[in-house]
Amino acid sequence: MTYEEYLDEVTTLIVEKYGVADAAAIKIVVAAQDKEYFVAHDDKPEMRTLERAHTDARTLYQGSALAKAAAKKK
Repeated sequence: MTYEEYLDEVTTLIVEKYGVADAAAIKIVVAAQDKEYFVAHDDKPEMRTLERAHTDARTLYQGSALAKAAAKKK
């Protein structure tokens, strides 16, 4: 998949797996881009797999303020 498709997939997985609103998931992915999390994905197409998208979605969500807030509520 293209780099843009990969980012869309990660965003969609965050929404679907963690019940996050679209806008919030986009913010998580954009923040990761700003921190250059996806640089290697852009350079290496072989990193853009569905399996990797699931891993990246989990990693990004778990590192987000939303996940931390949800954990405090438990």
